[in-house]
Amino acid sequence: MRRTAPPAVLSLLDAGTVFHSATALQELLHGLGALDPGDPRTPTVVERVRTQVISIARHRLRVPDADILGRAALLAGLVCRLQGYARDDRLRALNDCVLFVQALKHGLTVLTANVGDFDVLAQLEPRGRVAFYRRG
Repeated sequence: MRRTAPPAVLSLLDAGTVFHSATALQELLHGLGALDPGDPRTPTVVERVRTQVISIARHRLRVPDADILGRAALLAGLVCRLQGYARDDRLRALNDCVLFVQALKHGLTVLTANVGDFDVLAQLEPRGRVAFYRRG
């Protein structure tokens, strides 16, 4: 949505089957709630997110179950302790762990530019698959 993914990543998305996590959707919508309504950029961002959310096919939206949430919570606690995350970073770590464990459970690959956090997760749980890219 930021239009920063390189062409190779966009081609990959066009060629494969893309699934979305309700956790990522939740992060997007939380971001909308945090926007300043008086900022002139807000309507553009709202429309971009709206367009993205509407385009998600419901059968491609994965909702984490209790098993995923529990395993992700334990993994997030471990990551926060090992990485020395401050209190403000813990929720972000939990969301990343939910995405990672959810993809692992469903045999999917996480596509992300977030090398710092997801590389640690891939090292702690090598069965998880992550494809990294650099923003253009």
